[in-house]
Amino acid sequence: MPFYSTETIENVQLRTGNPGEYKPLAGEFMKAGVVTYRRGTGSKPHWHNNEEQYIYIIEGKRYMRLGDEERIIGPGDIVHIPRGTLHGGRTLTEKAVMFVAKSPAEDPDLGADHHYPDDLQDIIRHLDAKAEELYGTV
Repeated sequence: MPFYSTETIENVQLRTGNPGEYKPLAGEFMKAGVVTYRRGTGSKPHWHNNEEQYIYIIEGKRYMRLGDEERIIGPGDIVHIPRGTLHGGRTLTEKAVMFVAKSPAEDPDLGADHHYPDDLQDIIRHLDAKAEELYGTV
């Protein structure tokens, strides 16, 4: 059975061009990785038609949208993202470190199966404004 150290997993860029540090791993049925976003950054709001996802917050705080719900998440929080659910967020602290797991693993890229809403820019502006409002409160 393989063992991994986050120190030795190579950082990669996602096809989506999202800012962040991505250290992916892929198995036969699932893929996972450690994802780090710096303050004010995060993936573009999107959904996955074929992938279900979990996020576990290791370090830092993020303002996150999941479907129609928005909240601050932090260390110890686990977020389940069902297939087809819009999600995205912004980092409120210097950085946020997360362990993510997705299934299935047909495409090992953590940025695979991203689909974007027609009002993407409006959602981004809202997340940016909300993060700016919250920076001093976390």
